[in-house]
Amino acid sequence: MKTLWVATRKGLFRFEPDGEGWRQDGAPAFLAAPVSQMLDDPRDGALYVALNHGHFGCKLHRSDDGGGTWVELPCPAYPASEAADAPALDMIWALAPGGADRPGHLWAGTLPGGLFRSADRGESWTLVDSLWDVPQRAKWFGGGYDHPGIHSILVDPRDSDRIALGVSCGGVWLTRDGGATWEQGGHGLRADFLPPEMATDPTSQDPHLIAAGPADPDRIWCQHHCGIFSSTDGGRTFTEHSAAAKPSAFGFAVAVHPKDPERAWFAPGVKDECRVPVGGRLVVTRTRDGGKSFDILGNGLPQENAYDLIYRHALCVDDTGDRLAMGSTTGNLWTTADGGESWRRVSSTLPPIAQVAFAR
Repeated sequence: MKTLWVATRKGLFRFEPDGEGWRQDGAPAFLAAPVSQMLDDPRDGALYVALNHGHFGCKLHRSDDGGGTWVELPCPAYPASEAADAPALDMIWALAPGGADRPGHLWAGTLPGGLFRSADRGESWTLVDSLWDVPQRAKWFGGGYDHPGIHSILVDPRDSDRIALGVSCGGVWLTRDGGATWEQGGHGLRADFLPPEMATDPTSQDPHLIAAGPADPDRIWCQHHCGIFSSTDGGRTFTEHSAAAKPSAFGFAVAVHPKDPERAWFAPGVKDECRVPVGGRLVVTRTRDGGKSFDILGNGLPQENAYDLIYRHALCVDDTGDRLAMGSTTGNLWTTADGGESWRRVSSTLPPIAQVAFAR
């Protein structure tokens, strides 16, 4: 087993294997600071942590010694402007490596909806104007925040120029040339919070998270605000699976098996205006047949009086496909070593959890 990172509202926690379970290793980094995103870069072992201090703004740090020491990096910044409505960085919501053949290249997704790239391990950042300038961006709107945001960045392991983005609320966006040009994906997604004639407008969709495994990067799963969808063509079109997803198709998180693209896990809640487990029973749902059916997995999870919500980045699977971790808004952390059949609680005293990630 490898290190498990847990990003929370009050710091970054490190857990190490301990027999059949996990133990917290040392004091948290950035204690009391809200961690909005972290990245354990598998290419060189560097750690990146984005902080959202609210009133004091965003910060970005990198560690080259496994979290022993940190250096502060410049944050992505929008072009200077004196305009009253000039964009300013609200939060770093996604960090992704630029591909195995692009050492040092990083992508950052932010609120209010800008994508940034770095070619020097975060030492400098450039706004991707080609996406910022797409006419459809005028229709993007906030989903949970005042501004739209990019929370999902999928870099195709077969070709680092092929990238899929998830935007809340702006749908799915695709590039095949490293960000020089963009096309709207996400056709087939459906938003029932829109007027019927606009429900399938791809630009107004709220994909809470999109995820894919290395076995088939074109098989993209989407936990949408209004259901569960998947794509077999790299995000251009999606098919809905909500009818088979019990007890609910609402949620934020999705994790995809690294070797079996037909297998994915979700963490359902009741619905938009009631973000708690259905019937007070926390479960994970899993499909093993491409969305035709879903298993309901609750062994080891609280089965009554549970009020946990799983944020979009707080469910992950390791490269074996057997081990998952899940963290909740009420500071509970669970892991499983058998694909979700049984869960073990690691901690019940953590701050609200924004992200969990296995070191790779």
